Amino acid sequence: MARSRAFDDHQRHLLQFGDVLMPDAASEPILAPDIKSALLEWLEEIWADHELQAVGLTPRRRAMFSGPPGVGKTTLAHHLAARLRLRMLAVQPERLSSKYVGEHARNIGELFAVATAQADPVILFLDEFDSVAGERRAAQQAADDDRNSAINALLQAMDRHNGFVIAATNHADRVDPAVWRRFDIHIELALPGQTERQEIIKRYLAPYGMPSRQVELFAEALETASPALIRGLCENVKRNLVLGHKLSWPMQREAVFARAIAAVSPHPDLGKPRLWTHKVEDVAIRAMSWPLALAVDLPAETASEPETDPKVARFPGPR
Repeated sequence: MARSRAFDDHQRHLLQFGDVLMPDAASEPILAPDIKSALLEWLEEIWADHELQAVGLTPRRRAMFSGPPGVGKTTLAHHLAARLRLRMLAVQPERLSSKYVGEHARNIGELFAVATAQADPVILFLDEFDSVAGERRAAQQAADDDRNSAINALLQAMDRHNGFVIAATNHADRVDPAVWRRFDIHIELALPGQTERQEIIKRYLAPYGMPSRQVELFAEALETASPALIRGLCENVKRNLVLGHKLSWPMQREAVFARAIAAVSPHPDLGKPRLWTHKVEDVAIRAMSWPLALAVDLPAETASEPETDPKVARFPGPR
C-alpha cells in the first residue's frame, strides 16, 4: 500500500511536465531494415549491461531521433520504452518554458530531478527538442540570456542524469552543438519507402483488405506520404464506411475516397503525394475493388493481411 501511494505521488509529479505513456499502450513501428538494425543494436547493448560493465563499458542511454513531421518518432520512442518495460514521460515543451526570467532553467532542473527520484525508472522523451535546446546566441537582450541559461541548465542536468533520454526534432540543424554531443546515438528517420507504405496501409486499413496488387498501386499513389498521413487516410476511409450509411452519404468508391482525402492533408514541408493531385481519378482508386472486403475473406494468395512482408523489419519481444 505504501509503495502504491509512493508510485502515485511520483506519477503526479511526472504529469506536471507531460503525459506518462505505459508499456502496454505502445505500438510496434514499421521501419526500414537499416533503422531497425541500429535500434536493435541499442536494445541488445542495454540488455547486455552486465557483460559490458565487465569490460569497462556501459550501455548508451541517450538517443536523438530526427526527421520530418509524422514519421513516427514518438511511436518509436514509446515502443523502445515498452521493450524495456519502462514508462515513458512524453514531455510537453510548453510545460518547461515560462515568461519569467530564470523559470525555464528551473523547470528543466526540476524535470530531471523528478525523473531521477522515481521509484521505478522512466524514459524521458523530449519532443520538439529544438524548441528546448536551440543553438545559443550572443546575448543582446534578456530573452537571449534566459535562453542560454536554460540550455546550460539542460547540459548540466543531462550530465548528472543516469537514466534514458530520447529527444526528437524536425530540425536537427537547430540543436545547440554542445547539446547534440551529449547524445550517444543519432538516428534520422526518413519517409517510408514502398514496402513500408504497403505495410502501413495493411495495418491501418484492417480489418478491411485489398488484393496485393491493389495495395501496391495504393502505396505508389502515396509516395512521399508520412506514416501519420497514411494512417489518417486509412482511418478516414474506415470512418466513412461505418458512418456513411447512418448519415445517408453516397457510398460509391469515389464518394468515400473524396471525403477521406479531403479530411486529411499532407504537411506542406513534405511535398504532395500523387493521390492528392489526381484524387479519385488516380489509377490506384480506379483499380480498387469495391466495396472493400474484409481481409479474412480475401483469397489466400491475394490477401493483404497486415505485416506479412518479410522485408519489413520487426522488433523482438521484450526480454
